[in-house]
Amino acid sequence: DVQLQAFGGGLVQVGGSLRLSCVASGFTFDDVSIAWFRQAPGKEREGVACISSGGGSTTYADSVKGRFTMSSDNAKKTFYLQMNNLKPEDTAAYYCVADPYVGRYFTKCYVDRLSDSASWGQGTQVTVSS
Repeated sequence: DVQLQAFGGGLVQVGGSLRLSCVASGFTFDDVSIAWFRQAPGKEREGVACISSGGGSTTYADSVKGRFTMSSDNAKKTFYLQMNNLKPEDTAAYYCVADPYVGRYFTKCYVDRLSDSASWGQGTQVTVSS
């Protein structure tokens, strides 16, 4: 079974930085696309970044482009989301998501969709204070 554990959230001031980590197990890195989604109270969930299976490409939502960077350490099966220049609107619970369907059949990943086979980890809260 795919298991994902995200951590690294916290309270940070506007303009600050955080790095989220997602430790994964139960799958082969080359078979799964990994994404970071977030959800704030009263808002729809939003995909912010993803990395394709094997780590060949990354995709970012326009709202975080230029500020967030997603990377991976294959040996540790850990995926990172470096978040810089944080804004109050970045406040949300952040989740890492594994999508084996996208990973298996597509060469890129997507932040605006997930397949029915996607697995979610538990969230980590990011709060940006002004």
